[in-house]
Amino acid sequence: MVRSTRHETPMIESPCIKVCTMDPGSGRCDGCARTLDEIARWTGMSAAERNRIMRELPLRTRAQTAQAG
Repeated sequence: MVRSTRHETPMIESPCIKVCTMDPGSGRCDGCARTLDEIARWTGMSAAERNRIMRELPLRTRAQTAQAG
């Protein structure tokens, strides 16, 4: 049996949906509702910090939709 010695890094969950347009009013992405700072730091954040942001995103998205409509 041959075992791989290559270390594989687990994938980090991301809310990115490839709609990368920043809303000037909110300062958040129209696609994922994260700020530029959050997007830039995403892979370096702790799991707890990413989870906190993931929990906030539905509320952010609803707020952005309400402002647009």
